[in-house]
Amino acid sequence: MGKFGQVLTAMVTPFDKNMAVAYDKAAELAAYLVDHGNDGLVVAGSTGEAATLTDQERLKLFETVLDAVGDRACVIGGTGTNDTAKSVRLTREAARIGLHGAMLVAPYYNKPSQEGLYRHFATAAAAAPDLPLIVYNVPGRTAVNLLPETVQRLAEVENIVAVKEASGNLEQMSEIIRIAPDGFDLYSGDDALTLPALAVGGRGVISVAGHIVGREIKAMIAAFFAGDLDRARQLHLGLLPVFRAMFVATNPTPVKAAVNMLGLEAGDVRLPLVAPGADDLEKIRAAMRKFGLPVSK
Repeated sequence: MGKFGQVLTAMVTPFDKNMAVAYDKAAELAAYLVDHGNDGLVVAGSTGEAATLTDQERLKLFETVLDAVGDRACVIGGTGTNDTAKSVRLTREAARIGLHGAMLVAPYYNKPSQEGLYRHFATAAAAAPDLPLIVYNVPGRTAVNLLPETVQRLAEVENIVAVKEASGNLEQMSEIIRIAPDGFDLYSGDDALTLPALAVGGRGVISVAGHIVGREIKAMIAAFFAGDLDRARQLHLGLLPVFRAMFVATNPTPVKAAVNMLGLEAGDVRLPLVAPGADDLEKIRAAMRKFGLPVSK
């Protein structure tokens, strides 16, 4: 099992009808997710619409979720930005609040070199040396790819303990696991690649679909580690349509719609994101119904 568990969900941020953060609903959603198979939660990540949260909103979310579930699940704060100084401040605050860890996305838009990426993460790590950190590679959003050799260097930093790999490249995941030191964890950042990632040495997933099928993902991972590969494969194949449905439009718009369809109150997405269109909503609803999930109209 990875240091933070096997199934972590990157939690959506609920908003009220005025598009203010609904902290009470965030606490309720956090409890629901932990009750439904999640070992931990990532708060204010990409799926949590961190790009449109103020620093104050982000920190209050950290506190809210930690208070709600911190005694029974890992709470990890998304503290990464494309500004190293700001990332340092947020990471220090995450440590002060008492989170179990922080996750830092590779700086977006700036397009730093591999040396710049290394220094960015290492600087944040040095600012909170007692806080375990996950580095997050998602080149589809950041326009930079954190290469395995850079991850290997970062893994030598004492409190950088894991990587969330969302490049979609299984060969790259394999290379990270091959060259990283023992004890460094790789989490799949793509739900559909969770089982393949486990097969090459991954520890679990930082999930989007864990909002609605957390127990099933947990069962798949448990079957894999128990050596029941047929069961793990069956669960993986059964989950694939749900995984696909969560990405029929830009994340997190489909999963936020799915959370609302379950009867949980997550609200809308903040601009510049917009809710999925009618056709996409029907695809989401149909995938959920086919899987046997209770879906409100």
